[in-house]
Amino acid sequence: MTVSRVLRNRGDVSPATRERVLQAAKALGYVPNKIAGSLASQRVNLVAVIIPSMSNMVFPEVLTGINKVLEGTPLQAVVGITDYLPEKEEKVLYDMLSWRPSGIIIAGLEHSDATRAMLRASGIPVVEIMDTDGQPVDAMVGISHRRVGRMMGEEILKAGYRRIGFMGTKMPLDHRARKRFEGFTQALARGGVEIADQEFYSGGSALSKGRELTAAMLARSPDLDFLYFSNDMIGAGGLLWLIEQGYDIPGRIGLAGFNGVELLQGLPLRLATMDACRAEVGRRAAEIIVARSENPDAPVEASVTLTPTLSPGDTLRRG
Repeated sequence: MTVSRVLRNRGDVSPATRERVLQAAKALGYVPNKIAGSLASQRVNLVAVIIPSMSNMVFPEVLTGINKVLEGTPLQAVVGITDYLPEKEEKVLYDMLSWRPSGIIIAGLEHSDATRAMLRASGIPVVEIMDTDGQPVDAMVGISHRRVGRMMGEEILKAGYRRIGFMGTKMPLDHRARKRFEGFTQALARGGVEIADQEFYSGGSALSKGRELTAAMLARSPDLDFLYFSNDMIGAGGLLWLIEQGYDIPGRIGLAGFNGVELLQGLPLRLATMDACRAEVGRRAAEIIVARSENPDAPVEASVTLTPTLSPGDTLRRG
């Protein structure tokens, strides 16, 4: 009974006894059966975190924010990857729910009908992250991507650029990139400017892809004076190509990306960008899950919209 209390973190057990039990369990390689141990509550101390990718710099920072909150609790994050595919998201969610987690943190607000039905019927706290342009199943934490696009468009126009091209990857599967593009074009339209050229690429982000897209776009539209990229990674590739070609940046041509990736701060020029509040998104989402797991009736914010920061860097002249 004493061993059971220790392994379930229950009951009045002295620190010395608790340490002896834990050391013995560690020596034996014993791992408690969480499903069997949770039959009464129908929950395990897992938080399902469902994200589209781990191949860029964005979601590791979100996970860092989540883990910083969970590490002080009995809860543990377990991650599933969807590759931006709705059918894969359904499968990952189905598998995760079969473990009866204590909460779900899932990227985005756009899901298939089956996924939304599973989220609603789960009976556990659900936090949709990264985006607040829409209605959540339960709670949401993120930024308004349409607002981000509008802010960048307004800054570009204020700086005097008028012949503008846009390049996006994972389009149209990346709904957040699509919303930024919508906000961006709305801001340009209000200023009497239309997108002069655009390129949507369904594959992933890479420096090489940014170089390739930039070279192709300027070959067909050499009079462009600004390039807006859906993320910093392809934007960095475009920047390196422009530097190699001897372009005057930001005089002859300006450019900007999105995400505020710190890894790219070592480039010859600092890329104009906006951050996505990634670590803060993870932290706030995890705080909601923890609060609800400790007290299902705890009052929590159903919608948390964070404010991103625009960094002009060296590639956006000041308006």
